[in-house]
Amino acid sequence: MALLEIENLTVQFETASGWFKAVDGVSLSVNEREVLAIVGESGSGKSVSMLAVMGLLPWTAKITADKMLFQGRDIRNLPDGERRKLIGKDMAMIFQEPIASLNPCFTVGFQIEEVLRIHMGMGKKERRARAIELFTLVGLPDPAERLNHFPHQMSGGQCQRVMIAMAIACNPKLLIADEPTTALDVTIQKQILDLLMKLQAEHGMGLIMITHDMGVVAETADRVIVQYKGRKMEEADVLSLFEAPKNPYTRALLSALPENATGKRLSTVSDFMASGEFAGESR
Repeated sequence: MALLEIENLTVQFETASGWFKAVDGVSLSVNEREVLAIVGESGSGKSVSMLAVMGLLPWTAKITADKMLFQGRDIRNLPDGERRKLIGKDMAMIFQEPIASLNPCFTVGFQIEEVLRIHMGMGKKERRARAIELFTLVGLPDPAERLNHFPHQMSGGQCQRVMIAMAIACNPKLLIADEPTTALDVTIQKQILDLLMKLQAEHGMGLIMITHDMGVVAETADRVIVQYKGRKMEEADVLSLFEAPKNPYTRALLSALPENATGKRLSTVSDFMASGEFAGESR
């Protein structure tokens, strides 16, 4: 049984000119101990798809799906109380902008201990000990002292580690990482990716990696879904995708990588689409 199984997910937002489909009929699944990468340009519906699964989109969004199962349980119309028990405990998400996602009015220690209080029912001493353990696990220096810091007192990389610690605090079965290395320097990016893969292997989590970076895909994923304008263009295991991409859009993404440049000027996805080969069909 798949850990998460989604069929024909559609997400629409109302605009002045009518309803806009941000996600258009996307289907996917992820198993335990598997890393699924969802890749595509900004605006391709990657994050919106997962925010819909997590129940974190505005109430004005129109979300439909033929199937949305987590461990065989239908989560499409969960009551708010049941969803709150699920989200953050069995299913967790690392957001794209950690500093913006953390509450600036509370210390990071208070915020991670709140997760442990709500979902695990831990007492004060137990929460603090677990928070220190988690901060040590994600590589934060002086973890006991770090608990007393506010988000603005920490670097972007440190805030990202706090977000990871919060996400794994309750040993979730599924972890969704939304562009976890965006806006971080190259050295910190590598550290964060290595940390995520280490935690995923040690805890046996299913991991969904949302990214536009094909290098991250090659380094982390077992399977890959390529999205464009809210639609799934292609799905394949990572080796097949890089060696023999079937969809023109996937080939466009790969041809835009610096290592695949064949001329003086780097190709872009727009160049490829302008050639007439890309017709927008999904596979």
